[in-house]
Amino acid sequence: MMVQAIAFYVFAGVTIASAAMVIGSRNPVHSVLFLILAFFNSAGLFVLMGAEFLAMTLVIVYVGAVAVLFLFVVMMLDINFVKLRQGFLQYLPIGGLIGLVLIVELLMVVSGWVVSPAGLKTAAINSQAIDGVSNTLALGRLIYTEYVYLFQASGLILLIAMLGAIVLTLRQREGVKRQRITDQLDRKPEDSVEIIDVKTGSGV
Repeated sequence: MMVQAIAFYVFAGVTIASAAMVIGSRNPVHSVLFLILAFFNSAGLFVLMGAEFLAMTLVIVYVGAVAVLFLFVVMMLDINFVKLRQGFLQYLPIGGLIGLVLIVELLMVVSGWVVSPAGLKTAAINSQAIDGVSNTLALGRLIYTEYVYLFQASGLILLIAMLGAIVLTLRQREGVKRQRITDQLDRKPEDSVEIIDVKTGSGV
């Protein structure tokens, strides 16, 4: 029990510190690396809670795809971050005021958060009901039985968002050749191949 408590505080402390460095680091590449560190430590917290499937999903999906994609985009794009930081002090009071309001709201929510006895009783019953069942099986039963429609709706929302991003970024620009499948299928060998009869010793 002592080892689990120490591991919890270590994972939680590193997660909070790395999350603060994500927004406090001057180098955007370092920010993405701190974000990956935060994801790994969050996965460690999930393992301590017994949610191994969520931990592996967090590592595979977010670290293996999203965070690496962020890193590639930041490294490949030539962004002038010095120019982006211009006028930072001008908007600092407004940003500080918004941050203060959010902190006050979070404190109000946390201070008024009370767990009902009925909720604790239901959680105890559910924990006894799934005793001996793996985390993945229990999560699959819950998603695909009680929340199947919400799960499908979230998938449709993500699909629509992906299609909207593709449509918004697909632009017609002059001088850029585009692939036309019909032109490729209608193409004949004599349209692209020219046979030249070169006489011996004359060269091309």
